[in-house]
Amino acid sequence: MSESLDFCEPFQDSKAAYVLSNVAEVVERVLMFIPTKSLLQVASVCRLWRNCARRVLRTQQHLTWVSSSGPCTTELHSFCSILAEEVEVNCKTENRKKYAKKSRQCMSTAEELNQIFPKGCDIVGIATPGIVLTPTGSWTGAPKEYQEGEAGFAVMLPNTDGVHIKPFHFCKKTISLSAMKEAGLVDNPELRVVVMFIYEAYKSGGARFLSQILEPLTNSKALIAGGLVEGVFSPPRDCCSKGSYGVIGLALSGHKVQGASVLLDQDVGTAKEAEATVRRLKAARIPERNTLGFMFACVGRGQNYYHNQHNVEADAFHKVFPNTPLFGLFGNGEIGCDRIVKDDYTLCNSDSDTLQHEYTTVMTLVHFG
Repeated sequence: MSESLDFCEPFQDSKAAYVLSNVAEVVERVLMFIPTKSLLQVASVCRLWRNCARRVLRTQQHLTWVSSSGPCTTELHSFCSILAEEVEVNCKTENRKKYAKKSRQCMSTAEELNQIFPKGCDIVGIATPGIVLTPTGSWTGAPKEYQEGEAGFAVMLPNTDGVHIKPFHFCKKTISLSAMKEAGLVDNPELRVVVMFIYEAYKSGGARFLSQILEPLTNSKALIAGGLVEGVFSPPRDCCSKGSYGVIGLALSGHKVQGASVLLDQDVGTAKEAEATVRRLKAARIPERNTLGFMFACVGRGQNYYHNQHNVEADAFHKVFPNTPLFGLFGNGEIGCDRIVKDDYTLCNSDSDTLQHEYTTVMTLVHFG
């Protein structure tokens, strides 16, 4: 009996090898149980495994993020030291340690970031006086406001059918109606949401530049939200001189994209009032799945604004939307307004003046299909 089993083992091994080398359906089924990082490794085994791994990776694409807070043991920002370890790097195994080491040297340029993220990723990076983040790994985790110390996050948006995400970057030398049209911001009936970050806006000409970017958008049906930040580190500012003002952001188009926002103005000064304002977002009836919350607050709000109560607005959002992660910033000005979603996705009209605020918070929901 044992001799019979010994005789069958080579045949069984050979049969298994044949199946795993030739039957895509079986290989694909097996790879569905392998972690993403391992999929990137096994994709180099052969052409069949590479194609199967790619198909499996496409089915696993979803919204995700990496976040961190607290001091770092080195002189670097706390977020830099964990990014390469958390992101599914698209590189050969022998190069992973090299890129992780580079992350600990702090990636402050687009070139270094591009070595961490897969090829073809568009990267938009900003620096602000404070941020809002949801801890890594849990859609139901409570978001936190950080106005002191070190903290950072990266939200990663996959390719999704029916959702088109296009980054844009303009300075005073490059902004024009034709450039905005090419970026999908003008004459784009599919435009749904625009998230923008303006840097160095306090300099001479910055206010005029801000109006120049906002006025064409007020005629669209898109939701506009964002803030004034301290600086940007990606994409590189090759088009303008160092220290000049500009804007970067994302244009979100497609029939699957939805958005809504409310404005917590200067009269909102208690936790109860903040919750009541955020609760008005429920009227938009945006699905919780594949939805992110964005909070763009004035640096003058937060703990001091609410009489030493910490995390008031982030807690209000989490109470109303417990299954939606929240991200955002404390900046030097806010962009947005109340945008009431109607049945045909028509949003309330507003001029560029009503999109610019101080001492307010713009709370936004964006659904990615």
